[in-house]
Amino acid sequence: MRATLEYDNDVVAELAGEHDATLKKLEERLGCEIGIRGNLVFLEGGDTEVEHGRALVSELVELIEAGHEINAETVESVGSMMAAGGRGGSAAEIFSDIVWEHRGRKIVPKTVNQKKYVDAIRNHSITFAIGPAGTGKTYLALALAVSELLTKRVNRIILTRPAVEAGEKIGFLPGTMLEKIDPYLRPLFDALYDMLEPDRLTTLMEKGAIEVAPLAFMRGRTLNDSFIILDEAQNTSPEQMKMFLTRLGFASRMVVTGDITQVDLPDIRYSGLATVVDILGDVPDIAFINFSSQDVVRHKLVQKIVAAYKKYSALQQ
Repeated sequence: MRATLEYDNDVVAELAGEHDATLKKLEERLGCEIGIRGNLVFLEGGDTEVEHGRALVSELVELIEAGHEINAETVESVGSMMAAGGRGGSAAEIFSDIVWEHRGRKIVPKTVNQKKYVDAIRNHSITFAIGPAGTGKTYLALALAVSELLTKRVNRIILTRPAVEAGEKIGFLPGTMLEKIDPYLRPLFDALYDMLEPDRLTTLMEKGAIEVAPLAFMRGRTLNDSFIILDEAQNTSPEQMKMFLTRLGFASRMVVTGDITQVDLPDIRYSGLATVVDILGDVPDIAFINFSSQDVVRHKLVQKIVAAYKKYSALQQ
């Protein structure tokens, strides 16, 4: 089957990419031949591959016409979005939701579930995001938190994690308290440095506008006017989860992220994240977003690794 698509010359040039890099990624993704002559795009291959190609090229062109720059990563994101089915809007609509922009780099949802997640956080007091690593659970929540802080919709950001991943007691680790907790919280700092200049981040932390602390430090507090993120929540106990959720104060929102397949506790039954859906699933103003390997936005091989491990785990049960 052969299809011919006609667009403006500038659009076709953008679609090809520098040194035809985007075009090569399209061919690799679709499994059909794609050629360009002037303002025409040719697709040749099996009926199914060409039809998929026509749809994917149309989505990419819509992105280009909306002012987005596209590259090989965009092809992967849009292709995965379309393969997942049940899409909630066009790629252009989803990619146009700019959560935060820093140094000219725009942080946007890259899958349908990520878009649902961003909308859920904006529209609910508490949002749970459950799924594998690489799905943007923590990163997007942090981007929204930074946006809300710097536009003065909240007065502070509070980021926390349970410090149990290494199976060590904090009190037995060497160094000051800050040095003890740093390894547990380092991924949160790394993400913040992606979104803020180092000097500005330091200033905000010194003023208390951004606080990063282990979960144990949350006990006994009421957190008003805050954007609060609990990361790696699969490693909380049910008692810790209840303690954390009841810290919610006025004009605040909470985001809880985790992966119930990565529990470091002795027994998954003791995970506060594994039981919270059954407890709070029917409570209003609480949203649950479940991510899958299709939402992984790292290297495409990561998607396959996550899916392979999920398949292996299912066979062991």
